[in-house]
Amino acid sequence: MDVEKQNGIKTLQVVILVLFLTTALAGCREKAATDSVSDEANADEDSLVIAMINEPTSFDPFFADSADTRSILFNIFEGLVKPTKDGELMPAVAESYETSDDAKTYTFVLRNDIKFHNENLVTMDDVIYSVNQAIDAKVAGYDNIMSVEAMDENTIKIQLKEADNEFLPYLTTAIVPKDYTEQATKPIGTGPYKMEAFTEQQSLVMVKNKNYWQEGLPYLDKVTYKSVADGAGALLELKAGTVDLLSVEYSVIQQLDSKEYSIEETSSNSVQLLALNNNYEPLKDIRVRQAISYVVDSQEIMQTVNKGYAKRAGSPVIPALAKLYDKSLDDSYKKDVGKAKQLMEQAGYPNGFDLKITVPSIYQVHIDTAQVIINQLKEIKINATIETVDWSTWLSNVYTDRQYEATVVSVDGKNITAKSYLGRYVSNADNNFVNYHSTEYDDLYAAAVKEPDEIKRNDLYKQAQQLLSRDAASVYIEDISRLYAFRTKFTGITNYPLYVLDLSTIRKSE
Repeated sequence: MDVEKQNGIKTLQVVILVLFLTTALAGCREKAATDSVSDEANADEDSLVIAMINEPTSFDPFFADSADTRSILFNIFEGLVKPTKDGELMPAVAESYETSDDAKTYTFVLRNDIKFHNENLVTMDDVIYSVNQAIDAKVAGYDNIMSVEAMDENTIKIQLKEADNEFLPYLTTAIVPKDYTEQATKPIGTGPYKMEAFTEQQSLVMVKNKNYWQEGLPYLDKVTYKSVADGAGALLELKAGTVDLLSVEYSVIQQLDSKEYSIEETSSNSVQLLALNNNYEPLKDIRVRQAISYVVDSQEIMQTVNKGYAKRAGSPVIPALAKLYDKSLDDSYKKDVGKAKQLMEQAGYPNGFDLKITVPSIYQVHIDTAQVIINQLKEIKINATIETVDWSTWLSNVYTDRQYEATVVSVDGKNITAKSYLGRYVSNADNNFVNYHSTEYDDLYAAAVKEPDEIKRNDLYKQAQQLLSRDAASVYIEDISRLYAFRTKFTGITNYPLYVLDLSTIRKSE
C-alpha cells in the first residue's frame, strides 16, 4: 500500500511474497498459455521472468494505492525527479531544478530530448497536463500547488500556496502524455521499460525502452511477470526453470541449491502494524490501546514468524530514514502484562472483549502475525479472531470505508519524506484508515511541515512519532526483510528506501 505498501503491504510466507497483487490462475487452457509466454521469455538470452501471484488492477500512476503496483510502475513512469538508492533525489524528466529560499517556488528545466514510450518528445504541455492530473487525482502534496506555468519552452515554475521544504519528493509523480486516456490499461511513460502486453491471469510483458535517457540502462531486453496460482506454485516454477526471480519466505532458502540460486536480503521499507480502528468502541479508549501495546510482543513476532529477518519499527516511519526515525520508540512498550491488565481494568474491561482482526488472505505473513497476536491478547482476556478477506474486499471495507475493528498490514510511503509516513495520521487525511484524531498531533505535524530548518523540522517529526506512540494509535511491529531468490546468472538487485524493485539495474552475471 501505500497501503501504500501501499499499501503496503507485503508478504513473506510459505513461500512467497512475490510481487504484486492478483487472482489465482483459472483453468488448464490459461495455464498452458502462461507457460508458453514464460518459455518464450526464457528463450531470450537477455530476459528475466518474475513470478507474480497478484496482478495490478490498474496501471494509472495517479491512482496506484498498492505498494506492489507502484513497484511495477516505478519502471514504467518517471517524474520530474526520481529517487536514488541512497534516499536522495536526482533529475529525471527535468535536467535541473531550483528551489526558492522561501520554499514556495520550484523551477525546473526540462530535458530537450526525452521521449515517451510512443516515441513522442516530452513537451511543456505534457508536464503541465501531468501536474494538473495529479492535482485532480488528489495525489498527496499536490493540494498545495497554487499554479503551474511555463516560463519558456523548457522551463516550468510551480508556485505553492504555503512554504514546503519537503515538496520536491512529491515530484517523483509520473509525467504522462497530454490527453492520453488509456493509462489504466496501456500505460505510456518515460521509464526504462515499456509495457508490451498484459493478459490477465497470464502475464505482464515489458521491453527495454531503447530511447531511455540514462545511457547504458536498462540492461535486459525483456522482463516478464508470470502469473502463478500461489506461493507454492511460484517455488515450483523457480525450480523448474520457468521463473528466474521471486521474493521468498525464510523457510524456502533451505530448499534452494546455493550453486543455482542467490539470495538477496533487502528491507521492505514498510512498517507492519496491528492497525487499531480508533472509532471502534473498546478501542476508542486510549487505555485499551495502550494495554494492547503492552502485550503485543514484537520480538516474539519477529522471531516466530520471520526468524529474525526483520528490523524492529516502533513508529510508522521506516528505520531506513535514520534522520527522521525515532529509535527510542522501539522500547516504548516493553511487554508488561501486569500494567496491561491494570489499564484494561481502569478502562472498564477487566474481562476483556471480542476483537475481529481482518487480514487480506493473500498475505500469509500477516495471517501468521495475527495468530501470534491472538495468543498474546489472551493474556488480557481479549478474545481475538481472524477474518480473512480477499484483497479487493480489504481495500474497500478496511482501507476505504474503515469498517473494521483491527487489521494486520504493512504500510509504506509513496516517497522518501516524513509526510508520506506521518501525514496519514492527520485527523482529516483521506488515508487515515485507523481513524486517529488528535488536534495536538495535527498542530505538531503542521508546524513540522512549515519549519524551514531541517534539524528543527526533524525534531518536530520525532515529537509527532512520540505522540502516536503515547496515544497508541496502532501497534507498530517491524520492517520485514524482503528476501529475493534468483538464478545465479542474474545480479544487480538494488535496495532503495522505498518499496520498489528497480528492473533497470538487474543484468546477466559476467
